[in-house]
Amino acid sequence: MTKISFKGSAMLNPVPAVLVTSRNKEGKDNVFTVGWIGTACTHPPMITLSIRPERLSYEYIKETREFVINLPTKYLVKEVDYCGVRSGKSIDKIKHLNLKLEDANTVNAPIIKECPIALECKLKEIIPLGSHHLFLAEVSSVSVEDNLIDDKGKIHFENANLICYSHGEYFPIPQKPIGKFGFSVQKRKKK
Repeated sequence: MTKISFKGSAMLNPVPAVLVTSRNKEGKDNVFTVGWIGTACTHPPMITLSIRPERLSYEYIKETREFVINLPTKYLVKEVDYCGVRSGKSIDKIKHLNLKLEDANTVNAPIIKECPIALECKLKEIIPLGSHHLFLAEVSSVSVEDNLIDDKGKIHFENANLICYSHGEYFPIPQKPIGKFGFSVQKRKKK
């Protein structure tokens, strides 16, 4: 099949669609949607996210150096979209969407109760890149709904009904895997 070339573009798809919550020094909370997010390091656990400097959350996170990455379910897709297209400068999105908040364990930013997984983050560095700045943060704590953890302690993300974003559209993440890490080199069990 022939490939068509495009000019340079950040066309890495799909990506997780997450809700990032932050709190400023006056105690005002905000939430916004981020699709440009990724894992940077295992030890220590580090996350990257890209934020436009004009976003209200940019200001809050830069000020307090703390935030929470909330992984939403497919049942929150309308809220995820809304938080990506409306500004916290003009509307209190948390109140408007009636999102329930709870305290985080290690940061002074709220967790969205409706999201089954939350990563609490402490900002390490902001790297200006152009239209977006790269935020590098250490994950200080992770909260996971207990119904996603089996009796052996394995987290079943596939049962969380998480979503991803791909080129302007939201998709549910399938529950059935097509492989697992290392399966291509795994030795077959003898019968």
